[in-house]
Amino acid sequence: MLSPLALFAILIVSCTMSVAILGSLRRTAVPGVGRWCMAYALLAVVSAAVLLVGDRPRPLAVITISFTTIAAVTLLLQGTRQFFGMKPTRSAELVAFAAAFAALVYFTFISPNIGARVVCLSVVLAYGRIVVGMLALRHAHHDGARYASRFVALAAWLGALSHLARAVAVATGAVQAVTFVQPSLWNIVLLGLAIVSSPCMSIGMVMLAHDQLVRRMERLATIDELTGALMRRAFMEKAGVLLAEARATGKALSIAILDIDNFKVINDSFGHAVGDRTLTHIGVVVQGQLRVGDLFGRLGGEEFAIVFADTRKSEAVGLMNTLRLALEQWPDDGVRCTFSAGVDRVAPGDTLEGAMARADAALYMAKAMGRNRVVTASEADAPGIAAPG
Repeated sequence: MLSPLALFAILIVSCTMSVAILGSLRRTAVPGVGRWCMAYALLAVVSAAVLLVGDRPRPLAVITISFTTIAAVTLLLQGTRQFFGMKPTRSAELVAFAAAFAALVYFTFISPNIGARVVCLSVVLAYGRIVVGMLALRHAHHDGARYASRFVALAAWLGALSHLARAVAVATGAVQAVTFVQPSLWNIVLLGLAIVSSPCMSIGMVMLAHDQLVRRMERLATIDELTGALMRRAFMEKAGVLLAEARATGKALSIAILDIDNFKVINDSFGHAVGDRTLTHIGVVVQGQLRVGDLFGRLGGEEFAIVFADTRKSEAVGLMNTLRLALEQWPDDGVRCTFSAGVDRVAPGDTLEGAMARADAALYMAKAMGRNRVVTASEADAPGIAAPG
C-alpha cells in the first residue's frame, strides 16, 4: 500500500501538471482559468510543504499551510464562478473562511487541538469541492458540456466525501486524529480518495475550457461579430431548413434583402469607427424587432437578408417598414441611418436562391426610386419601371 508521503508526492506531480495544462489556456482568455491555475499552484506548494515539515510540524508551519490551503480553495471557487459568468467573490464565504482560519489559529496557538484543526480544515476543503460540483452541474451549457460538467462534479464530490468522512470520523472519536502524513490505514484511504479526485477535477476543468473554446470558434464561424447576424453560409443553411419546413407544412415564407443607404459615404465622411457603430446599431435594432423563428443574416458588406417564417409577403413588407422607421431613430454624430429593401415570397416550388434573386432585384429598384423604402418583387417587375443600369 502506498504511504502518505508517496501520495503527497503524487499530488505534487498532478498539481504541477494541472498548472502547466491550465496555464497553457490562459492566453485564450477563458474566464476563471487564471484563478484555477493559481489554485493548483498553491496546492502544489502546500503538498510540498507537508512533505517538508513531516509528521511533527511546528505551529507556524501549520498555520502557513492552513492559510495557503484556504486561499487555494477560495481561488478554486472564484475561478469556477468566473468561468460560468458569475461574480467570483462572495462576502459571506470570505467571512466564513476568515472565521475558519481564526479557529485554526486558536486551536494551534491558544488551545492546541489537532482533532479540531483536522475537522476545521476538512470542512473547508469539503465545502469547496461541493460548491464546485454544484456550480458545474447548475451552470454548464447543455450544448456539449454535459459530460465535462458531470465529470467535474463527480470528481469534486468524491473528494468532498473523503474530507467529510475524515471530519466526521475525527469529530465523533471513531478514529484518532493524526497528521496527514502519519501512516494509518484510514488516513491512507481517505487521503488517496482526495488526491485521486484532484487531478480528475483539473482534467474536467480543462474539458470545460475546451468546450467553451469550441463554442467560441463555432460562434465566430457562424455569427457576425459587429451585428450579431448569421454569416452567409450559416444563414443559407438555416434558411434552407426553414424552406423545407414551409414546404412540408404549407406555411408562408417571405424573404427580404436590405442594403444600408450610402454606407460608403458614412465611412468616407465620418470614418470606419462610425461605420462599425452603424452596423452594430443595425444589428441591435433588427434583433430587437425580429420574432422568434425569423432569421437575420449578413450576406456581405452592408447587405443583409431576413427570412420571415410563417409570414406572407404583405406582412413582411409591413415588418420591414416598421424596421426601417425604427432604424432612423438614431442620433449619432449626425449620421442618418436608412436602408432600402426588396421583399418577395418564397413559393412552395421555389428555390431559396431564386427568391433571393427576385428580392435583390426589388432592392435595386428601391435604390433607383430614391432609397429609404421597401419594394416588392412584383413592383420591380411592373411595366414602365426600369432597373438601374
